[in-house]
Formats: sequence, structure tokens, C-alpha cells
Amino acid sequence: MTVDIRVIRAAQMYRYYLRETVVGDGRRPARTSLRAAQEQAGVPVGRWMGRGLAALGLARGEEVTESQLRNLFGERGRHPHADRIEADRLAQGASPREAYRAGALGRRVSVTGVDFVFRPQPSIYLLWAFGDEETRLAIEAAHEYAIARVLEWIEDEVAVIRYGTDGNYRVRPPGGLVAARFRHYEARSGRPLLHDHVLLSVKGQRLDGKWGSIHTTALHENTVAASALYNELVASEACEELGLATKPRTVTPGRRPVMEIAGVPHGLIRWTAQRSDQIAACLSELEHEYVTAVDDAGEPRFLPVVSERARAKLNTIAARKTRPSKKGKVRSLAQLRADWKQSAIRTSGVPADVISSLLEYARAAAAAIRARVAAVVDVALAAVDVTATVFVMNNGGRFHRRHLLAEARRHLALVLRGRRRDPGLDDQVVATAITAHCLDISEPTTVRGLEAGYRLYTARWALSDLPAPRRPPAAPDPERRSPTDPGEPPAPLPPGQNAGEWDVPRVPLQYDRAVLAGAVVREQLRATTATAVRGRAYDVVAHQQAAMPEQLLAHEPADPEHDDQDDKPGRHEALDLTALRALRDSRTDVEALDLTAERLRHLQDAFTAAADRAHTTMDRYTHRDDAETPQPGRPDDQQALRPQEPGPHRGREAGH
Repeated sequence: MTVDIRVIRAAQMYRYYLRETVVGDGRRPARTSLRAAQEQAGVPVGRWMGRGLAALGLARGEEVTESQLRNLFGERGRHPHADRIEADRLAQGASPREAYRAGALGRRVSVTGVDFVFRPQPSIYLLWAFGDEETRLAIEAAHEYAIARVLEWIEDEVAVIRYGTDGNYRVRPPGGLVAARFRHYEARSGRPLLHDHVLLSVKGQRLDGKWGSIHTTALHENTVAASALYNELVASEACEELGLATKPRTVTPGRRPVMEIAGVPHGLIRWTAQRSDQIAACLSELEHEYVTAVDDAGEPRFLPVVSERARAKLNTIAARKTRPSKKGKVRSLAQLRADWKQSAIRTSGVPADVISSLLEYARAAAAAIRARVAAVVDVALAAVDVTATVFVMNNGGRFHRRHLLAEARRHLALVLRGRRRDPGLDDQVVATAITAHCLDISEPTTVRGLEAGYRLYTARWALSDLPAPRRPPAAPDPERRSPTDPGEPPAPLPPGQNAGEWDVPRVPLQYDRAVLAGAVVREQLRATTATAVRGRAYDVVAHQQAAMPEQLLAHEPADPEHDDQDDKPGRHEALDLTALRALRDSRTDVEALDLTAERLRHLQDAFTAAADRAHTTMDRYTHRDDAETPQPGRPDDQQALRPQEPGPHRGREAGH
């Protein structure tokens, strides 16, 4: 993810943020004012942002002072101008207790805020580091715009103030939130890394004027959706302003690709990944220790394979173990950019003329992509992809609306290739997915469970209907020792394996299965819908030919004059080769699925054979609420793919 979140406690503001974060992750000299320390570190001053500034007497873009940070985040949630308010009340004859309470924002809290860290993809900040001044300013403007939009989405859709018994009741902060933004230019390794720390206060004002605390759990739960929105916005703004395009890049085989600026050499991206290489080497050793660890009785302490959850925890440990110390020498941004370019020319392996003309290379690649790839967003097909991916990648096939929203934003970024989109298109895809392909299986026992964001969904398909995952590899030999053990010479590495990498068995990644599941469901949807409506209510043929790869193109369009005739035998087995050849040069990103027609036919047969099981699964929830109201009969081969009538207390409309 490119958006990280960390809780800010009152004591941390003094120990860490006021000494290091606000001055560019450097060491703030003792007895040095904040403004002077920022000038010495070569970083800009902090700026206030958020719609809640008016209630505190602050203005958007105003400079953040040390006393304001200390009061709002360090003194357990006091007014940024608490010192001045308290002095005025004392001058008016108020008691010290009354003056202190006048500067408070509700109750005192220990968690005073959260730290959101926004950073673009490597290809974007490489253009920022090596480009000219105009390019740098354009990317920084796109970066700031994306952060502001994400904060607005958090204010409107995510942030809630808890109140009432046990905090069961929640309300949106109508006046918005307050945040302080601080910009940094480099990573701990000294390589370029444009990123901003956005310190978001947990204090929000309710409609009655009282101040409450934002529920930080809701912020953590929606971090993935916020990261997907930021990635999409910063890439689209930078591409539109600079004439660029994005392309998918596979970082880890079997995982979801990331969208990078086309034309930026992979060698430059690897040059910035010094920390990633260190973490990967340490992670491989931790994984080997994990699967070979035994207790005092000689029994394995953990599972013989590394699950996704265990790997995430081990990755966190590896990041902490390999974390370098803070930088020591202070350099200005101009000096940093000059040093980065010289270092990249010497060590990255990329020719110097490519680095010096990186923007021109990216623009040439973008021109080729925009001429070849048509950015067509089909909401119905996007809803199928989003639902299938979320259904497979969530354990048990149960998910919330935020999971669909994050996947919808990733899907739009993949299809649009850096183009701007309508603001509500992601919500439209999610609404279509919930209505057409999801079942509301919520059984809320609390007030929180009744909220739209916490409704529980599952897909209208069963996991048995979708392609089975690959079997995990066998467990390693517990007697095998690491080549780094003392007294043992290093063993020869297999071809293509780097130092520190181990053939540790891992649970197969689910993204490959999710992509394949989406293709199967789309093929079934195409077959059943084309047979059912055939040019009437929804022209599936036209949409698929515009947005799907050649293996998934629809059959020949039906002849309106012979629409009442039965299909000929074997008609659904044929592919329209004419349409295939016509669309060969304008097919979209979905071509990366690399599925053959024979494989899809085989999967479609398996899907059709399991239609009865999917029908039974859906009826289990349908008849729970509508047992006394029989539904009209429908063909079995279409039941699993048609919208379900909502029950009396499902509340599916709330999920939109």
C-alpha cells in the first residue's frame, strides 16, 4: 500500500514527532525553534488542511506552529490556541480550572490522532526527482490534490464520532476534520521518496456543538480503500498534466500488479528499492526459521507452510530489523536532486541519456499506449470482476462494502491507464456489484451492524464453483540448515535464486485464482445474458467487445429478424473471429489474463455443472426472508447471475 497509518499518542508527539517528523525525519537540534529547524533541514513548513479548521479559528494552508501541535496532539486534545484562550479567561477573572476547561476540546484522550503517510508509486517520484522544475511542480500538485481528495472522502464517508453508552451511536462530523501536513523528500536509505505525513486529529465537533473523538478503528479499516483512491488520483492527475500513461507491473508473481508510469525503466525502480531488497533478504531468513522452529520436545512450533497472515507479520519484523538510522547530513532539495541523478547514473545501470530525458521517454511510451489501448469502463463487467476478486480473496467469501470499494478503484486504475474518471464511478461499480452479484447475509446484533458500511455480503456463487487453488509445496526438511550457519560452507544457489532466498513452502497466493474466477463468471454471464436478452434490455455483446480480451468476446450478434428461432447446435462453442481480428489492435488491459478459448470452455462446463449447488446456496438466504412469498420461476442456468429481490430487513439499499 502507498498509504500507511499509525496511531499518535500524546507522549509520542514530544518524543518523536516534534523532534524528528516535523523536520524531515532528521534530528532537531536542542533549543532550536521549529521554523529554524525546518529551514536547516531544507523541508517546507507544515500546513493545516481539512474542513474543520474554521471551528478552531484556523485557515487552510496556514503554517503549523509548535505550540499548536503541542496543544492539539501533545496535551491530550486541547484547542490549538489553548494558551491564548486560557490567558484571556484568566484576564477576565475566571478561575484557573475554568480557564483550563475553556481551552479543552471535550474530554481528554490518550490517542490524539493518526499519522497518514502518503507516497506515490516509484515511477512517479522518479520523474519528480529527475525531471525539470516544471515536472517537479506538476507532480507535487498532483500529490497534494490526491491527498486533499482522500481527506475529503474520509470526512464524508469514513470518519464517525462515537457517543452514547459504550460508544454504540455514531455520527459524521458535520464540520469536517483537522489535519497538519508535513512534506519529506527522501527515504532513510538516502534515495528519493516524495511523501507527506498527514497528522489527523481525532477531535471532531458534533451537531450540538460538543466535541467528540473520531473512531480510529474505522480509519484503520478503510486504509486500503484510501490507498487505492490515492494511487488512482495521483497517477491520473500526473498523467493528464504531463501527457503520460500507466501500465501494470508485477512486483511479486501471483500478487496483484501495481500501476506504474509507462516508459520508466525497471532498473531505476530497482535502484530505489534498496530497503525492499534488505527486507526481502531478512524475510526469507525469518520464513525459514518459522517453518523449521521446534519446541523442547522436537515438535514443530508453527505450521509447515507460511500463510499470508504469518508472512505479513514476518514482513513487519523484517522491516524493523533492517531499519537504518536517521540521516545525519542536511541537504537542500536542489542538492538532493543533483546527488540522486549522479548516483543513478553511476549505480542503476540505466544510460545517462535515459535518466536525463526520462520525461520524454515516458511521453513516447504513453503515446503508444493511448493509441493502442482504449479506455472503456463497463460498469456491469467491472462489477463482475470486483465481486469475484473480493469473494475469492476474503476468507470464507464474506466481505464488506469497503472491500468492494477498494477493489473497484484498483480495477478503474487498471482499465483507465492514467486517465481521469467521473468522481462517482467507483461507487456506481460497487452499487452494481452489491445489487446484481452479492447477497446480504448480515445478522446484526448491535447498532454498528446496522450501518451500511458494516453490512456483511457474500457472492451469489459458491467457492466450489470456482477454480480450485494449487496445492502448496511439501514442507522442507527440518534437518536442513541455513548456509549462514557457522562452520558450514554456503551451498550453491539454484538458477535464478538470489542470496538469502529460500524455497520455503508458502500458501499459494489467491490473486491468480481471483482473476481466473472473474473470467469464468464473465463468460457465464455473457452466455446466459446474451441468450436471455439478445439485444433488448442490455447489449452485452457491444460492451464485451469494447472492454474484454479476444478470448472473452461475445458470439455473433443475433439477427433481429430471426430472434425467435432456437440456437443452432454448437453455436455457443464458436468465437467470432471477425470481431477478434477487428479488435486485435484495441483490446484492453484484461488481455493479460492469458486464457485460451479451450480453457474457458472447460471452465464453463465445470461452472454449469455446479449451477445447482450455487442455486441451493443462494436459496438458503432467499427463502430465509421470503418463505411465505414465492418468487416467480426462473431458469436454473440464470438464477445465480440475476439480481435477487431484497428481503424485508436486508437493507441492501443501505449498502450503496
